[in-house]
Amino acid sequence: MIGEIDKNDIPECVKVIKESFMTVADEFGFTAENAPRFTAFAISEDRIRYQLESEQRLMIAYYDSGKIIGYYSLLVQDNGQCELNNLCVLPDLRHKGIGTTLLNDAFDRAKKRGCERTHIGIVEENTVLRKWYEKNGFIHTGTQKFDFFPFTCGYMEKRL
Repeated sequence: MIGEIDKNDIPECVKVIKESFMTVADEFGFTAENAPRFTAFAISEDRIRYQLESEQRLMIAYYDSGKIIGYYSLLVQDNGQCELNNLCVLPDLRHKGIGTTLLNDAFDRAKKRGCERTHIGIVEENTVLRKWYEKNGFIHTGTQKFDFFPFTCGYMEKRL
């Protein structure tokens, strides 16, 4: 089942996000020391609570038997665009279509809120993830290198 989270779900969401993004950190050698702003290390209950309550982000979880196994957030912007963040599925449950189901849900919810485009940021060096997003209709729009990341940020968008 897919549904909006409430504030009581925040601790479980943080756990799912951290565990999911940690596989990327491990694969590419990111640590709390060399990439403290990477999602696996930077996400916290306070941050998610702020995004939910102050930024009014739409936060969606994929529930299985009452447990959260996947997650994403959507920031709807005033310009007909939205930003998709933290799309993730627990590592042991990947490659079962859950990520694609969450992504399609994000597209539907974005369209219903008047969004014409969805933007994402990824680790550019993660070519497997980039190809997955391209397979799902995203196009690569650019890159940016930041001093605080040991990787290049890749940017993609999909016209809805």
